[in-house]
Amino acid sequence: MSLALTRTLWRYRGFIMGSVKREFQARYRNSLLGAAWTVLQPLAMITVYTVVFSELMRTRLPGIDSPYAYSIFLCAGLLTWGLFGEILQRGQTVFLDNGNMIKKLNFPRICLPAITVINAVVNFAITFSIFLAFLAVTHSLPGWVILYAIPVLLVQIAFATGLGIIAGVLNVFFRDVGQFVNILLQFWFWFTPIIYSTATLPASVRPWMKLNPMTPLAQAYQGIFVYGLAPSWSTIWPVAVLAAGLCVVALTLFRRRAGEMVDEL
Repeated sequence: MSLALTRTLWRYRGFIMGSVKREFQARYRNSLLGAAWTVLQPLAMITVYTVVFSELMRTRLPGIDSPYAYSIFLCAGLLTWGLFGEILQRGQTVFLDNGNMIKKLNFPRICLPAITVINAVVNFAITFSIFLAFLAVTHSLPGWVILYAIPVLLVQIAFATGLGIIAGVLNVFFRDVGQFVNILLQFWFWFTPIIYSTATLPASVRPWMKLNPMTPLAQAYQGIFVYGLAPSWSTIWPVAVLAAGLCVVALTLFRRRAGEMVDEL
């Protein structure tokens, strides 16, 4: 991220954080339980996974005998995938959804993807805190190795943000992009080892899984939270390089097309 862009985002931090707050409040404005749903939904999900899958799928994870192993494996993958999917899905419609604001207000358009990412991170932080509480209650916290999730998470956010901005800009000019992204995410989810472990796949399939950038990230989270192991950084750094490259391409594309987007919207 260039210094000028950083300064722009910092200068408009009030607008960005105000938009994040308003969106969060608007989501639960007419709800009786309000923001409590942000806690109840992930809590219900974790409870279902634990009750339904703890015994049914525990044999699918070699080398571990905890009754909560598969529910932890599943939550670690699903919650982090949820963050990736939310950034990408909302990123590809962010300029279309805010077309009226772009036309009427004078502000740096790059604030919109920033608002989208921060909103997604806030939602993730709430749900993931419930997951961490579950780990604490079940005595399954992996210890200090949990800190390794932070750099993995930063790589994932950068990867999703780069893709989201590229898709968002292209979607303004080619509306098929949004439909393509939604279909892509469905296939991408099932080709990422979230529901299953790569150890259960045939040996002939495993090399193909390595071509998926989300595979090493999902495996890193699962390794940390299920096995208490540090990530294999040799598999993470190529994704980090790819994420950095996508962010550069995204910002370049945005700068070149930002002026034309107003006419298309």
